[in-house]
Amino acid sequence: MATIHVFAERMVDAPAATVYGYLANMRDHHPRFLPPAFSEFTVESGGIGQGTITRFKIIAGGRTREYRMAVAEPEPGRVLTESDTNSSLVTTFTVTPQDGASRVRISTTWDGAGGIGGVFERLFAPRVMRGIYADELDRLNAYARQRAAVGGAI
Repeated sequence: MATIHVFAERMVDAPAATVYGYLANMRDHHPRFLPPAFSEFTVESGGIGQGTITRFKIIAGGRTREYRMAVAEPEPGRVLTESDTNSSLVTTFTVTPQDGASRVRISTTWDGAGGIGGVFERLFAPRVMRGIYADELDRLNAYARQRAAVGGAI
């Protein structure tokens, strides 16, 4: 098995504290900018940051996968992680202030399958997930801009 790593990043037109707040708030904000590949997003417990448990499905590469994620904040205000409780998959959101805006990076790692299935996973999963994450980051930027336009804060 090989570890698979996928990431996407972009600038978001909002201060880092605001962007981090949107990412960490799994009940009121984060679901609003998830792309269509995500479905059935549910908060099982908590709702904001550390200790939150979420459940959702992702349709990627023609397959539907279900995840149950435990949220942690290894660097509150800057780094948020979601770890699947049933696999090795970990997604990290990193928010870095930059000139009044934010650089946001979504990075996911997991232990890939072995054999021929693993070869295809290593070839195709990163491209598919990178596209999903690019869409999520675009939606996050649009959400932040829309909230700023109506005077909405976290």
